[in-house]
Amino acid sequence: MALSPEPGPSDVWADVSERLRQARTAKGLTLRALAGGIGVSPSLISQIETGKVKPSINTLYALAVELDISVDEILFGALGQNTSPPLRDTEPFVGVQRAGARATVELASGVTWERLTGASEAGIDFLYLTYEPGSQSVPSDSAHRHAGREWGYVISGTLEVEVEGARHRLHAGDSIAYFSSDTHRLFNPGDDDMRAVWFILGRRGGFPAA
Repeated sequence: MALSPEPGPSDVWADVSERLRQARTAKGLTLRALAGGIGVSPSLISQIETGKVKPSINTLYALAVELDISVDEILFGALGQNTSPPLRDTEPFVGVQRAGARATVELASGVTWERLTGASEAGIDFLYLTYEPGSQSVPSDSAHRHAGREWGYVISGTLEVEVEGARHRLHAGDSIAYFSSDTHRLFNPGDDDMRAVWFILGRRGGFPAA
């Protein structure tokens, strides 16, 4: 299935583009081979790697699976590095992430992810999400799936979570949990920004975008 891009390069996305290029070359893949693996054109991969096009969330997930890296690594760096905290039997570990120092990336369609961990941690995504009114994780006809499980808590606004075609409308104070291997999408149907805390366990690898 062809996955559509969203325009809008930025300084952050220039770094993302370079990380994607590095990951592709490290895997020994040509533009054509990578494009064929996720069902897009080689020219789209070239435009993403040169910062001319911002990939959609669907495309990001598909690239992560094909390149065997995490979405967190693509967006926030630390390619190939083990950035998990030290084991408990070595030394105490306390990670404090200040509000003004969070790694932040604006995705397609008015969605912003802010990482709540100070560094990339293997198999874990701990995020502060902002969805502008009308914004969505993926288009209504492109619900996706990937490895892992998800837990979310809505801080403000309204969020609609669709899992396997069933819609669940959440308001401030509501929470949700589901298997990421089920097709799902997030959407803000309200008139105000939606803000939530999201935790994803075991997203690396697994399924390509559905």
